[in-house]
Amino acid sequence: MDRAVHLLTRQGCSLCQKAADRLAALRDELGFGLSVTDVDDAAAAGDKALRAEYGDRLPVVLLDGVEHSYWELDEDRLRADLAG
Repeated sequence: MDRAVHLLTRQGCSLCQKAADRLAALRDELGFGLSVTDVDDAAAAGDKALRAEYGDRLPVVLLDGVEHSYWELDEDRLRADLAG
């Protein structure tokens, strides 16, 4: 099964950029799909749900659609969950 990691971010968030850079580096090694959504851009396009749900704890990492970690990438846990 292909695993999907989705990163929720916002422009100007240094923690978000750090998480995005690390996830991009891990993508090929661990074999997961990676998508990134800026919650403010999504809200401006009419999808306000992501910003309402996650906007106060960015970055948020979703693994297969389920919240996995926030504020910082929990790399050890991500590795374990992708392996299991």
